[in-house]
Amino acid sequence: MNNKFAIVFPGQGSQSLGMLSELAENYEIVKSTFAEASSVLGYDLWDLVQNDPEEKLNQTQYTQPALLVAGVAVWRALNEVYPGKISPDCIAGHSLGEYTAMVCAGVIDFKDGVKLVAERGRLMQEAVPQGKGAMAAIIGLDDDKVSELCASVANGEDLQPANYNAVGQVVIAGTKSAVERAVADAKPFGAKLAKVLAVSVPAHSSMMKPASEKFKVFLERTQFDSPKFPIIQNVDVESHTSPEIIRARLIEQLYSPVRWVETVQSMKEQGVTKIIECGPGKVLSGLVKRIDRDIETTSVSDTEQVKSLGEWL
Repeated sequence: MNNKFAIVFPGQGSQSLGMLSELAENYEIVKSTFAEASSVLGYDLWDLVQNDPEEKLNQTQYTQPALLVAGVAVWRALNEVYPGKISPDCIAGHSLGEYTAMVCAGVIDFKDGVKLVAERGRLMQEAVPQGKGAMAAIIGLDDDKVSELCASVANGEDLQPANYNAVGQVVIAGTKSAVERAVADAKPFGAKLAKVLAVSVPAHSSMMKPASEKFKVFLERTQFDSPKFPIIQNVDVESHTSPEIIRARLIEQLYSPVRWVETVQSMKEQGVTKIIECGPGKVLSGLVKRIDRDIETTSVSDTEQVKSLGEWL
């Protein structure tokens, strides 16, 4: 393949009840990947994803393992169908998706990855009591204006840009009251739209620093290896080969913004012309189109999409 391609893995918000059910009917590896994760977690993850009897799928400590395992299951299915051809020029993941990228690039063992994100989700939920933190999407303001908006309404509370998702699309995070003030004041600043997101945890904000301190212990106990493919990390938009540096950036990732716009721009600069979103939903494909229309995108989460990928490879 002459054109360079990248693979990206989605984060929270891409989960949906019944995700990958069709793919699992055709590729046994999907269910066996979930079964492997269930043995680590101590509960039936496939049942949770398909039926969600106790409405846990959108609780962050369950969402995170569910999405990591879904991304790895799709990755494994692709490698089964196209042996030796799934060799991206670089990979990245959005927030939680960075851990999926780490597993698929051989940095972290799959079972260790499942344990890590379950712990990450639990610590994030624990760090900020329910109803105390919030996140909101601000549409139609440039990055500097969003920072200015946050500074103007913070009143000494935590509030900052958390995800630079696309040009003119920034997610902010902080205390619930500060986020609500920012949403109320966004239009006078020139925003087209501002809305609070259905997320209880203010991810990628300074409110996550206590969680990062505790999580650091788990990361330091986990074996890290050098990646098989360059991983562009969220925190500094760099690809590192040193396991120690990769680990350090993952600790910082909890309380630092996700620089997704720059990540996609970096891929473009490296000659990437196609980006494959590996996992449920089409969130990242949509963001890539907003960032750079010249980059071709495709999402892979069902059998038809797996088969049609052959034309890309």
